[in-house]
Amino acid sequence: MKFADLGLSDKLLQAVESAGYTEPTPIQAQAIPQVQMMKDLIAIAQTGTGKTASFVLPMIDILAQGRKRARMPRSLILAPTRELAMQVADNFVQYGKNHSLSMVLLIGGVQMGDQVKALDEGVDVLIATPGRLMDLFERGKILLTGCELLVIDEADRMLDMGFIPDIEKICEKLPANRQTLLFSATMPPPIKKLADRFLTNPKYIEMARPATANINIVQHKVKVTPRKKREVLRHLLRNDDVQNAIIFANRKTTVRELAKSLKGSGFAVGEIHGDMDQSSRMAELALFKAGEINVLVASDVAARGIDVKGVSHVFNFDTPWHPDDYVHRIGRTGRAGAKGRAFTFVTDSDEEAIANVEKLTGLPIAVWEFEDGTAKNAEKPVEEKPKRSSSRRKAAPQKTEETASDPVEAKAAATPKRAAARSAPASKEPQSSKRRPREQAIPQEMGVHGDWCGPIPEFLHVSAIVV
Repeated sequence: MKFADLGLSDKLLQAVESAGYTEPTPIQAQAIPQVQMMKDLIAIAQTGTGKTASFVLPMIDILAQGRKRARMPRSLILAPTRELAMQVADNFVQYGKNHSLSMVLLIGGVQMGDQVKALDEGVDVLIATPGRLMDLFERGKILLTGCELLVIDEADRMLDMGFIPDIEKICEKLPANRQTLLFSATMPPPIKKLADRFLTNPKYIEMARPATANINIVQHKVKVTPRKKREVLRHLLRNDDVQNAIIFANRKTTVRELAKSLKGSGFAVGEIHGDMDQSSRMAELALFKAGEINVLVASDVAARGIDVKGVSHVFNFDTPWHPDDYVHRIGRTGRAGAKGRAFTFVTDSDEEAIANVEKLTGLPIAVWEFEDGTAKNAEKPVEEKPKRSSSRRKAAPQKTEETASDPVEAKAAATPKRAAARSAPASKEPQSSKRRPREQAIPQEMGVHGDWCGPIPEFLHVSAIVV
């Protein structure tokens, strides 16, 4: 099947062909016709299968007819993270270059004044994170009554980040007569409940069993101790033919410390996490996409928005706390039919977490075995310094055993030594004599009856009685 068989406009087909695509992915082939028929849709597919283009392409043709109004977007796309929202915006810019559609990106880390000004001029496509959208709505800067099409992208990630209450509020403020598209990699019960509430007779498309991992990704789990994680990671980065890699950690502090450690080991490393401002995160992603750095350490906040072609490896430095995050992490590699490798470090405390991942995906993850002479033996043992006290204590009994083999003789031999040890302090000069040496210089001669025998001072010869 070709894109031309899907009924897309000529302008859109030209943009798709200029981007280098001629055949749609399975999710695109099934989803695009449903969106064109203005039906509600639930699409379950793995990351990296082209979900974004499956709703962006038909939306461009649908919105080509009609006019925009100030502060009243005609369509709304909700994304869980800033990176994912920017990725969707890039798709609209790329495929909509032959159309005169206006687009506004509402994300945190950007000045609100510029966003409000763009809304006042009218907008066809509004791409937003739930937090910033609710903030502007409560300030009275935006109206949702004119929205004809709603897209909820990465719905399961919305659930993980606690955005479901905000999404429910947003859906309640939208017109009841609208088209709603829900895309997700997994389908937990709360998301199904959300779909049952706000979607009307949706068409259900499932390209893979929910929460299954991409078959193009070779997966391994590496059993390590917490202190050996960095050493094993450095070994794999150097010896597993890594072209570029994304390393995921559970905590922002771990991301910072690990990036600093890898830089010290000579790797070209960048980092991205929630504490960084938007401009810094965009700069790091740009360096990674340009190939100026080939290792990116990231937290889960940024996991869904990283769309880089040709990522060869994904490393889970920490086993993810939520099993769904595992599917999305390793989905950064093996995209668009390419091959990829994923390594997950598992400590003793991670056994339950990795078991939940295997239960969710339905497949056991193979254990990575090291060859002889690799990371298992890379750490040199620390040489212990000899202890003086212990050697002296051990030397004394050896002499006793040599001189007296019988216990009675050994006791007798030890008796004079003990006596000498007791008498030894008496033979030493008292410390007070060392502290006060001047008193020894004064003669202390006494007579037989206690009279003074020393020289008599002259003032004793002078009488106090006046004659």
